[in-house]
Amino acid sequence: MLRLTLVIHALYGGGAEKVLAVLASHWAASGRRVTLITLDDQGSDRYPLHPEVSRVGLAALGPSRSLWGALLANFRRCRQLRSAITASRPDVVISFTDRMNVLTLLASGRAPWPVLIAERSDPRRQRMPRVWEWLRRWAYPRCAAAVVQTESMASVVRELVGRRPVFTIPNAVFPSPVDGDSEDLPGRRRPYLVAIGRLSFQKGFDLLIEAFARIADRHPDVDLKIIGEGPCRAALETQATSLGVADRVELAGWVAQPTPVLRHGLLFVLSSRWEGFPNALLEAMACGLPAVGFASDSGADQIIRHEVDGLLVPPEDIVALAAGIDRLLSHPELRQQMSCRAREVLQRFEAKDFFDRWDHVVASLVERLAG
Repeated sequence: MLRLTLVIHALYGGGAEKVLAVLASHWAASGRRVTLITLDDQGSDRYPLHPEVSRVGLAALGPSRSLWGALLANFRRCRQLRSAITASRPDVVISFTDRMNVLTLLASGRAPWPVLIAERSDPRRQRMPRVWEWLRRWAYPRCAAAVVQTESMASVVRELVGRRPVFTIPNAVFPSPVDGDSEDLPGRRRPYLVAIGRLSFQKGFDLLIEAFARIADRHPDVDLKIIGEGPCRAALETQATSLGVADRVELAGWVAQPTPVLRHGLLFVLSSRWEGFPNALLEAMACGLPAVGFASDSGADQIIRHEVDGLLVPPEDIVALAAGIDRLLSHPELRQQMSCRAREVLQRFEAKDFFDRWDHVVASLVERLAG
């Protein structure tokens, strides 16, 4: 029986965490022996796992008060991580996200197991502190292979991993476990735009709120609902108040199953400054929402087909974003046409193809190392 050990910082929300949880459950259901290790403890988990997944939470996350404190904490994390991986007796270790990839490679050292790393965001935009960037350049060539989500990211990661193989596997639309109806819809019932993501600088909700404020008077019956939680909540609330739209912008917090919210939205907005391959956008379009998003070769333009199932606007252009939202709100016939085409993501990014490609990568790695 193939033993797979999966490693990530936590399972408390986010696209990378969701994808890894889905993969863990898929492999466990397929007869693999799966261990999922996080630096955080299990109490923060928000994503369900197959009952056959062995879950290990190291409770090793926490802030450091100084550089030396951070170095000592990461040294301890590496020791804990190596011990947990060793105990799982893996045939392959699979690590998700940049810093976790570095820590996993450092923890593994000269261990016999191969480490497959997955880069989940654009390294050109999501920069780490200088020490972590240096460690990434030292550690990444020691991986057995890497997985990215777009070809543009593949070219960047190839420079980081040297001669190691790089595979491109886009995210998929995963079936929702909830069939929501109007009674499941939390919060206000006025028509609304939807956005989903961590309340962080990366997700650009400050840009979205400003764009919404520009068109709010033209569409007085439409609100903006943002699903997610994060460190920018207070700043976003202050911004909405200063722009006079606080009563029409709802920061809805974490929603475990956003499908009912999506199904009753008018359209989806992706305002991220950068992305990996946005799960939320896929989920929204699968629910029939046309989308407006900033064009990016590692984000929206890999999913949105301009003038077919949504609109692409120049990156971080608030005026253009407002104009795109206004256009779809002002033309319900166009919105309905795009809604019908948006659902084609279910075929374009099929879950079976996603699982097959991951299975192929793991199998080819095992075969190559065995040979």
